[in-house]
Amino acid sequence: MTVVARLDAAPLDLGFHVEQVSGPRAGAVATFVGTVRDHDPAVEGAVVALEYSAHPDAAEVLRTIAEKVAAERGVLAVAVSHRTGHLRVGEPAIVAAVSSEHRAEAFDACRALVEAVKAELPVWKREILADGSHVWVGL
Repeated sequence: MTVVARLDAAPLDLGFHVEQVSGPRAGAVATFVGTVRDHDPAVEGAVVALEYSAHPDAAEVLRTIAEKVAAERGVLAVAVSHRTGHLRVGEPAIVAAVSSEHRAEAFDACRALVEAVKAELPVWKREILADGSHVWVGL
């Protein structure tokens, strides 16, 4: 079973993730791309960029999350990456792909993967606002 889990300062590529989980047994590949948006409903002001910082154990945590999802019934392969460093509006912050024989398992597992990463991965983001100020999220 293929499991790819990466923290990466370089831009993320959806095609790479789909390629990692594709194969002759896969009848479905579900994907998710989470991008940097130009606003945060909880913050006043326009967001122009994000900066992600990761705990030293974050790569191991991401791998554990991916392996847990990969072990679920019906899942054939999992690939997930999360960015670190400076990201502009529109850039992918997280990319996930999950394959299975059938679409329901792929959709369910992909959603579970993304939700677990959001809840468990020790990364923090600093939202940089148009006025030059910033707000930390996840601390």
